[in-house]
Amino acid sequence: MAWFVVEQTYVPERFAAVRPRHREYLSSLVADGTVAVAGPVDGDTGGMVIYQARDREELQRIIDADPYHLEGAIAERTVREFIPVLGAWLKDR
Repeated sequence: MAWFVVEQTYVPERFAAVRPRHREYLSSLVADGTVAVAGPVDGDTGGMVIYQARDREELQRIIDADPYHLEGAIAERTVREFIPVLGAWLKDR
């Protein structure tokens, strides 16, 4: 399994209406361990999520199924692989 940091900038006039569906989707991913942490940044101009997935292809399927993506609420999205070394939420390595 690999970790990924996904940062996105919102389309200002679209994200608020989609937010409930986005949060419901992410909540299901928290429940299955795919999402470690998620939340808005910079006064609701965007958000950041740390995901765990088998590989980049699986992650792409996951983030493309997000209502923010499906409903055009994301202006820009970046994906970076992340290698956590320390943290309270990490399982023993």
